[in-house]
Amino acid sequence: MGMKDVVLLEQNKITSGTTWHAAGLMVTFGSLSETSTEIRKYSKALYNSLEAETGLSTGFKPVGFIELASEPDRLEEYRRVSAFNRKCGIDVQEIGPEEVKKLFPLCRTDDILAGFYVKDDGRVNPVDVTMSLAKGARMHGVKIVEDVRVSGVTSEYMRDNVNKKVTGVVLENGHTIQAEYVVNCAGMWARQFGEKCGVTIPNQAAEHYYLVTDSMPEVDPNWPVIEDPANYTYIRPEGGGIMVGLFEGKAAAWNVNKIPETFSFGEIEPDWDRMAPYVEKAMSRVPATTTAGVKKFFCGPESFTPDLGPAVGESPELKNYFVTAGLNSIGILSGGGIGRLMAHWIINGKPDMDVTGMNIDRFHPYQTTPEYRGTRVVETLGMVYKCHYPYKSKETARGSKRSPFYERLAAQNAYFKDVSGWEGADWYAPPGVKPVIEQHSWGRQFWFPFWEKEHKACREGVILMDMSFMSKFLVQGRDAGPCLNRLSTANVDGDANAITYCQWLNDAGKMEADLTVTKLTEDKFFVVATDTMHRHVETWAKRNLNPDGSKHVFLTDVTGGYAQLNIQGPKSRALMQLLTDTDMSNEAYPFRTAREINIGYAKVMCARITYLGELGYELHVPCEHALHVYERVVEAGEPLGLVHAGLKALASLRMEKAYRDYGHDMDNTDTLLEVGLGFTADYEKPGGFIGKDAVVAQRDLMKKQGGLKNRLVQLLVLDAQPMMYHGEVVYRNGQRVGDIRAASYGHTLGGAVGLAFISAEDNQVVNKEYLTTGTWEVEIADKKYPCKLSLNPMYDPSNKKIKA
Repeated sequence: MGMKDVVLLEQNKITSGTTWHAAGLMVTFGSLSETSTEIRKYSKALYNSLEAETGLSTGFKPVGFIELASEPDRLEEYRRVSAFNRKCGIDVQEIGPEEVKKLFPLCRTDDILAGFYVKDDGRVNPVDVTMSLAKGARMHGVKIVEDVRVSGVTSEYMRDNVNKKVTGVVLENGHTIQAEYVVNCAGMWARQFGEKCGVTIPNQAAEHYYLVTDSMPEVDPNWPVIEDPANYTYIRPEGGGIMVGLFEGKAAAWNVNKIPETFSFGEIEPDWDRMAPYVEKAMSRVPATTTAGVKKFFCGPESFTPDLGPAVGESPELKNYFVTAGLNSIGILSGGGIGRLMAHWIINGKPDMDVTGMNIDRFHPYQTTPEYRGTRVVETLGMVYKCHYPYKSKETARGSKRSPFYERLAAQNAYFKDVSGWEGADWYAPPGVKPVIEQHSWGRQFWFPFWEKEHKACREGVILMDMSFMSKFLVQGRDAGPCLNRLSTANVDGDANAITYCQWLNDAGKMEADLTVTKLTEDKFFVVATDTMHRHVETWAKRNLNPDGSKHVFLTDVTGGYAQLNIQGPKSRALMQLLTDTDMSNEAYPFRTAREINIGYAKVMCARITYLGELGYELHVPCEHALHVYERVVEAGEPLGLVHAGLKALASLRMEKAYRDYGHDMDNTDTLLEVGLGFTADYEKPGGFIGKDAVVAQRDLMKKQGGLKNRLVQLLVLDAQPMMYHGEVVYRNGQRVGDIRAASYGHTLGGAVGLAFISAEDNQVVNKEYLTTGTWEVEIADKKYPCKLSLNPMYDPSNKKIKA
């Protein structure tokens, strides 16, 4: 595959920017993302084979790599990561300090608990990689033009007269190059180039350091690369000495307002005072470096995104404008694989890997403000070598989005976390306990019983939960119903006041969105989707509701206009009846009903729906009435024992019910039937739906085979003690057959519970018989635990509770 009619425009030289001073680590170990791991593997394989094709070496040396664990929590993290990496085909070996010393004799090992060794990882020469890639591109017809600056892009309206697509680029000299696709791969300049046409790319440069010692005769250039995150450093032989690279815990932003356009091979004056403590700690891992003399203490810019994920994909603002930037200091390591991903995306119109965690459309315009970028990058660079605790939230650039209930929830002792920029109440501390986490861990934390109490309150009584961060849209117009029906797997254009759960698919039958559509009137619909997919859902709707411009349909983002307060639990109906004059009985207000009701002085859209597996209601309240409604709910709920519950309870409650969450346990590589949501498909409705043919074909195959090769299923650990989070490997009869995509703790079920994606071995299929036979285990860190799996929810499989 590939395109030959390609022009690469470089404002200076192709090795300029951050490429020329990159460290060149070629490390496949370390990620719990299958996409990230496969991208790294592809890059390594490409750089290893490129010389045979181009005749130019990439400098790849498989000298090995060792990740050092000198703290118990890091040992726990790397054992979890290594289990997942082995499933992905990486030969990770856990070795002791003696073996570390043997492989890197100058390394101090007195505090080392273990090393995680990948024998065939290593390093490359970034300049050589770039030149070899460039030659290969030229060999396939690509034209590379250096020393030319692009001043902007051209665009035109599409057939719908609403959306725009890119049509070319304008050079600084005024010349225009027409192009069907434009890819912004401008590195640390990507944000300000994107701003020229309104594309949101919130990457920000920060100071990035490494030190190179004078020549040290005892150094063997074939020693492995070492990463020692506890000491903020990576270490490898370099030029006869040792390179000591740094990812300090608290970074410094660089040129927040604008990256100089001429800073192509520049260096930044090092801040010795700020960096001295980090350098001292880093060099302590190889004590000989402290007496060797310093050849170079380098500081150069490196750009980072707000969540430390890449910024890639088609921009939501401008069709056919793609972004490949924000690679967070692993541009060489991931460059080959990212390039492959983008080629598939552009040529085929869709990515062939899970991109839910890296798609450029997850970012919002407010994240490009100077203060946000300058504040957040101080934390994100430091996150590279922090221990990646499962529940740790970002701490900087907080408070930018708060629901109307925020102050009231804070008064209830809420612990808040970052939820797509919103302040989300995660759990509530009892009186006298501060809602502060001073030290995270991989085990049960001090707030575990608070979480359990909230969970049980929903199962046994009634809870209040703020979910104002959910993405909310109005779709209106005389053609709104048929247009939405074409996008949705289910029939959403039936009776008014009905809520329909459905998915949006692409033409290959793969997932694009998971949402509810409520028909309010014949020409007015209310769409609710998860917070993380806000702009993805919005963009998909804008580009697919009315592609030829012939329909009368309009999309409006109303997320900020409505607060969302969820009232859930067996006593929720009793509470609602105290609040409104509307008859809330099961006969008058059945499951999946949505109507406007009166609460006090307010008109509220009340949806009888649940994401927690209990009788419940979601109140969508105009923000100006939100506090009034909250006060009425709290007052009426007191005699019923109303409990404030946070998002930890949401996670555990929904996981016991095996409810899905697109972007966490489902992604764009999954089909409707693989994730167990075939029940949402209406194959008979007029006009069908996007992706129907692919779903029907797989449905027929499923019937023929008695199941599918791949299925998302629920998994419960039979031991009550261990905790699952993500990436734990699942075994059947001793063979790896899957991994946990998302997990929580099932306080009702009595153990860690998650959603696992299982791929049956050999010619078998995943069905009830397959899941109930054989020996099933899940690997958590370095230990395997018995578990059971099910296609159906283990909690209330017949839905009696939600329909009560």
